[in-house]
Amino acid sequence: MGEVEVIHSWSAPRSLSTSLMYSFAQRDDIEVLDEPLYANFLRVTGVDRPYRDEVLSKMDSDGNKVLNEVIFGPGEKKYRYCKHIAKQRTPDLTADLMKRGKHFILIRNPLHILPSFDKVVPPSFSELGLSGLASIYCELTELGKAPPVIDSEDLQKDPEAVLSGLCEDLDIPFQSSMLRWEAGPKDYDGMWAQWWYGGVHKSTGFSKPREYPATLPVHLYDLLEQSMPFYKMLRNKTRKTFHTSPLRPSLPDPPLPVPENEKILVWVGDELVPRNDAKVSVFDSVVQGGDGVWEGLRIYNGKVFKLEEHLDRMSDSAKALAFVNVPSREAIKEAIFKTLNANGMFNNSHIRLTLTRGKKVTSGMSPAFNLYGCTLIVLAEWKPPVYDNTGGIKLITATTRRNSPNSVDSKIHHNNLINNILAKIEGNVAQVEDALMLDKDGFVSETNATNVFMVKKGQVFTPHADYCLPGITRATVMDLIVKEKFILHERRISLSEFHAADEVWTTGTMGELTPVLMIDGRVIGDGKVGPVTKQIQHAYKTLTEESGVLIPRSDLAALGGDIPIS
Repeated sequence: MGEVEVIHSWSAPRSLSTSLMYSFAQRDDIEVLDEPLYANFLRVTGVDRPYRDEVLSKMDSDGNKVLNEVIFGPGEKKYRYCKHIAKQRTPDLTADLMKRGKHFILIRNPLHILPSFDKVVPPSFSELGLSGLASIYCELTELGKAPPVIDSEDLQKDPEAVLSGLCEDLDIPFQSSMLRWEAGPKDYDGMWAQWWYGGVHKSTGFSKPREYPATLPVHLYDLLEQSMPFYKMLRNKTRKTFHTSPLRPSLPDPPLPVPENEKILVWVGDELVPRNDAKVSVFDSVVQGGDGVWEGLRIYNGKVFKLEEHLDRMSDSAKALAFVNVPSREAIKEAIFKTLNANGMFNNSHIRLTLTRGKKVTSGMSPAFNLYGCTLIVLAEWKPPVYDNTGGIKLITATTRRNSPNSVDSKIHHNNLINNILAKIEGNVAQVEDALMLDKDGFVSETNATNVFMVKKGQVFTPHADYCLPGITRATVMDLIVKEKFILHERRISLSEFHAADEVWTTGTMGELTPVLMIDGRVIGDGKVGPVTKQIQHAYKTLTEESGVLIPRSDLAALGGDIPIS
C-alpha cells in the first residue's frame, strides 16, 4: 500500500460517466471508486432516493473522512479514479477536494439527457447539474488548474481520439484496453446500479451516438433553456479538434486583425453581452431577409464623429423601409455611449450600428410578422482605417453593376449588400483592395464600399449620388474641397475619365480618405499620392480632431485610458 495519484472525474447524471469509469477501470495502473461522496450528499441535502437508506447504512456519510481515508488514502495502484457527480460537492467538504489530485469534466448536451432523465428522478435544474460543473470549472481555473473538458458525444464518435487526448491532458499514458470492457455488473458499481446502470451493463464499449435525438417533452423546454448556456460555456472549453460535423468542419481559430477585439462587449437588443454571445434570433428579419439598416461611426479623441448626421440617415432609412416600434434617438445614443464606456473605447475605434426590423413570430417575408419591435446592435471594435491611406490602393472595375433606384434605392442604407459583395468578390479575385462599380449606363457610381473622387487639372469631380449611397464622409469631403478653394463638379463621369485622372481617392467612415494609385492596371497620375489628395486628407484629419459628439464617461471609464492600435 502506498500513496496514489487521484484523478477526479466530474459530470452530471446520464452523461456516460459510468461508461467512462468502466473504461478507466480496464487500465493496469488504476483503481476506481464509484461516487464515493454519495452518502455524504444524501446526508447533507436530505434528498430522497429509492436506495437512500441502503446507501446511508453501507457507505460512510462523513464526507471529509471519506476524503482523507478513502479518496486520498493509500492504495495498491499508481492512480485512483474517482467518479463524482457535480451536485455531490457539498459546502461541508474541505478545499482539499479541489486542491489535490487531477481533475477533468465530462459534459453532455442537455437536449440528449432530459428525455430519459425522469425515469428515476424528476428533472430539475439542480439535478441536471450543469451549473455545478461550470462552477467547478471556474473554481479549478482560479486555482491555476483549468481542467480538461470532454463531451460525451465526441467520446461516442471517436473514443480512441478523445481518450488519448484526455490522457495527454492528464499526463498519463493512454492504454488501448480503455476502449473495451466485459458486459454485466461490476464489483465496483455503486449500490444504486440497478436503478441507473441497466443500459451500460449491456455495453462492451462506447456506442455510437443516436442518429436522431429523442423527442423533447414540452414540459422540459424551460429546463433546457436554463441549462443550455452552461453546457455551451463548457463545450467551448473542449478540444477544438473534436468540434466537427458534416455541417461545420473543424477549423482552427483564425487570428483577428486586431487581437484586442477578442474580448469586447456588444450591444444586442437591450443589453451588453460578450462577443461570443452576441447573436440575434433566427427569426430576426436581418436573418430572414437582410431586412435592416446600418451606419458606420468613427471615434476620435473621446468623440463620435458626425453622430447626428448618421442617426439622421438611419432614421430616414428606417422610415423608407416602413419600420415600426423604432427605438428613440436618445435610446440609441445611450446604447452607443454605454457600449463605448463598457469597452473603454474613446479613440481608434469604429462602430457598426445596425437596426433590424426585429424578430418575427414565425418565419416569412411579411413585416406583418414583426410584432416584437426593432433589434438594435452596437458593435464597437478597435479598428484603425482599413486601407493604406499613405501608400494608396489599387482598384479594378467590377462587371457587377450598381443597383438602380428602379430596384433598390441606394439612398436607403440597408443590409441587403449582395450587390456590393459580388463586386467585392471580383476585387478579391483580382487581388486588389476594392472594385469600382458602374451604373446601368456605364458611368462610374462608387466602389463596393466607398464613394469616389477624381482630380483633373486641379479641379475635383465626383459622380452624382443617383446610383450610389450619398455618404456622410462624401458630403464632409465635398464641403472641405470648397473650403480649401478647389472647384468641385458633381456630374456623370465615365470610366475612361477615371483612368486618365491626375489623382483619385475614395471616402468612407471606415477607411477615411484613401488614395488610389491604379485602376484596371492603369497608373493614376504619376503613381504617387497627389497634392490635392494630401491637402484634403490633412483638412479631414483636422476636422476629426476638432469636432464630434462628446462621449459621456463614467468615473471608471475615465480612468481606463485607450488601447493603442499600431
